[in-house]
Amino acid sequence: MFTREMMEKQQTWLYVAALFAGAWIGLSALESGNMIHQAVSPILAVLLYSMFVQIPFLELKASWMNLRFMSALLVVNFIVVPAVVWLLTFLLPQSPAVLIGVYLVLLTPCIDYVIVFTQLGRGNERLVLAATPVLLVVQMLLLPVYLWFFLGTDAARMMQAGPFAEAFLFLIVIPLLLAVLTQILSKRNVTGQRVLNVTAWLPVPMMALALTAVVASQIGKVYHELGTVLKVIPIYAAFLIIMPLISRIIAKLFQLDTGAGRTLIFSAVTRNSLVVLPLALSLSPEWASIAAAVIVTQTMVELAGELIYIRLVPNVILRDQKVERG
Repeated sequence: MFTREMMEKQQTWLYVAALFAGAWIGLSALESGNMIHQAVSPILAVLLYSMFVQIPFLELKASWMNLRFMSALLVVNFIVVPAVVWLLTFLLPQSPAVLIGVYLVLLTPCIDYVIVFTQLGRGNERLVLAATPVLLVVQMLLLPVYLWFFLGTDAARMMQAGPFAEAFLFLIVIPLLLAVLTQILSKRNVTGQRVLNVTAWLPVPMMALALTAVVASQIGKVYHELGTVLKVIPIYAAFLIIMPLISRIIAKLFQLDTGAGRTLIFSAVTRNSLVVLPLALSLSPEWASIAAAVIVTQTMVELAGELIYIRLVPNVILRDQKVERG
């Protein structure tokens, strides 16, 4: 009999298949990219609802009170990451159109599917869920500052808060409220409990569907800007290698427990690509296509990296601490 546990054990291979399926669909029907792109946000919303509904929200108060984790999270995402990104772009210089795409995506920590990967990587998804509003507000405030510092005042003026707020409402707030409502109903009647049980099956297939949709809808842009894309891959690869190591050190400095340390690592490496993509597309035409291709490339590099990290982080980078018996 096929069980949920069996599906979860094979999820990595399912995600790899989803990436290849998305690439095949997107390249075999390039004109379908825009249509598929419209489905990405609804799919992510369902995915996040299925994740939220499994989280005991009554315990989130304790997560808010974890000041060590919150402090480490802010240090990593808004001090360490900008420094690393500046260093990487200094060592691997790019054109302004490419740089604005790189800065948009790498300077903004993820507020949505990082929760999924944190859970898959055996981190504490409740911590990153509790930190979501903080991450959103701080990145909205600081992104124009970073862009002004790195690129000048003209680039900073191009940024608007609308896409961030829209993503937060439709990808976080609404799924979160529906998840809380589901939990309330599950305690009151049998039907609600059945719905709750069904949602436990959704995260893995919805994640696979999300990966397929993202790659299928955006790979056309990458294909048309292939020369540019190849130049930024080393930056993204270096970022994925550097940030887990630095995050592990910071987790130790802040004396975080294993689950919180893993959560810090996933927040550091997971960027806000799906939210900042509309910002790139709103730029002037000569910049928009290049910046969008650069952002989409980061998405695909990151997704490949996440599939490795959900195994590497708990088993190699930050393993469970062994309790010595006296």
